[in-house]
Amino acid sequence: MSHARHSTENAATKASVVKLMIFDVDGILTDGSLHFGPEGEVMKTFNVLDGQGIKLLQQAGIHTAIISARQSAIVARRAADLGITHVKQGIHDKKTAFLELIAELNLSPEHCGFIGDDVIDLPVLTRVGFAASVPNGHDEVRARVHHVTTATGGAGAAREICDFILRAQDKYESALATYLT
Repeated sequence: MSHARHSTENAATKASVVKLMIFDVDGILTDGSLHFGPEGEVMKTFNVLDGQGIKLLQQAGIHTAIISARQSAIVARRAADLGITHVKQGIHDKKTAFLELIAELNLSPEHCGFIGDDVIDLPVLTRVGFAASVPNGHDEVRARVHHVTTATGGAGAAREICDFILRAQDKYESALATYLT
């Protein structure tokens, strides 16, 4: 497949039917840096704009989930803070985790979105209806998705994708209305 899949109109059409948006963590919700101390992982940095975007999706009735190859108490805490109830961590077989998740929620793949940045994400990215990545994602991933964000991972990419979905579903203005009245 080539970069020809990237068309804002095509991507918006695919995003317009998303009922579940799934996020990778490292390189998407974070900048991909891994910080280790003597006791193991000690820190991850998340973007507050991304968190608000995820909450806006949830308020618009769109399920949110995390599928991550790494296991991290920090991610569990962030997911809990954001109300993300579907969290699958320490999963190297992301395809199986994805199939289990859509079975739990009784959703078909075309009603799901996923944003990932590396080849481990391809088994999910190639199955969902709406696939996204970040500009600093792996070349093979960016070549196979429907949409590449302008923002990088950990710097607003997740928020950008949340806003993109809300706009595609004509829910963006109503999502903001709460804050404008």
